[in-house]
Amino acid sequence: MTETTPTAAANPAAAPAPVQRYVQCASPTGLHRMAYTEWGDPANKRVLVCVHGLTRSGRDFDRVAAALADVYRVVCPDVAGRGLSDWLGDPNRYVVPQYVADMVTLIARLDVESVDWFGTSMGGVIGMTLAGLPGSPIRKLLVNDIGPHIEPGALDRIRDYLGKPGTFGTLREAVDYAASLAPGFGPLSADEWYEINAPLMRQREDGAWVLRYDPAIAQPFAAVNPDAGLGAEQLLWRLFEAIPGPVLVVRGGESDLLSTQTVAAMVERGQAVSSVEIAGVGHAPAFLDAGQIGIARRFFVGDDGYAS
Repeated sequence: MTETTPTAAANPAAAPAPVQRYVQCASPTGLHRMAYTEWGDPANKRVLVCVHGLTRSGRDFDRVAAALADVYRVVCPDVAGRGLSDWLGDPNRYVVPQYVADMVTLIARLDVESVDWFGTSMGGVIGMTLAGLPGSPIRKLLVNDIGPHIEPGALDRIRDYLGKPGTFGTLREAVDYAASLAPGFGPLSADEWYEINAPLMRQREDGAWVLRYDPAIAQPFAAVNPDAGLGAEQLLWRLFEAIPGPVLVVRGGESDLLSTQTVAAMVERGQAVSSVEIAGVGHAPAFLDAGQIGIARRFFVGDDGYAS
């Protein structure tokens, strides 16, 4: 099932607008549609998959996609329960194994043998998990401010707001609220916050604005106990160590989620891992400005794409 409704590009003068599509995925409790935006030539076999953070959407990557669409077919999914994707009937399925299965379905839909992957926060966890499996389709992996170990203080911060989206009288109020939850994204302008946060919102029939994500995504997150969390971390380390292709770990210099010690361990324990730190931002770098986008382009393409 495919829809071809155009959506607005971040900079229409510089790149063609993406196309909005959907793919049908399965869980043990039924079927659900996962939305994704697609940039570039649909026949291009060189594919970059960009996957967002916990409560975000694929539209976070509009500028990255526009900057790389000359080389890649760029695909930016909304993970189940977020953005334009369906909510799951069973909240207990809001877990990484389900997300990995959905991404495998998406890659099959794209009809390519391999993909490169840009994952921010949760999107990086999904990427590390898939990349570490035998026969993985992931060729190159950029993980944005995430690793196998997450600092406990950051988990507490996330639990404080997750699943409590609130209601707002105007879209601007909703956008500003989402910005207040993500100060680590960087010193963004009001227009930049609007650009990445407006797609997270929907207007109800009563006129109020609410966040699009399913509040039930908080249930499995809140249910993780220390023992289960440690087991998941150990598994993710094993998967990370098994990734054969190039990995770039990006850390926000002020991140409360990814420590410098974890980055150092990732470089040491991984097979082909490099790292870069972005000063002046925390969790997680938004990749809206040319300098940050240049980091991604140099890793994936070999040039920064911004001629002087």
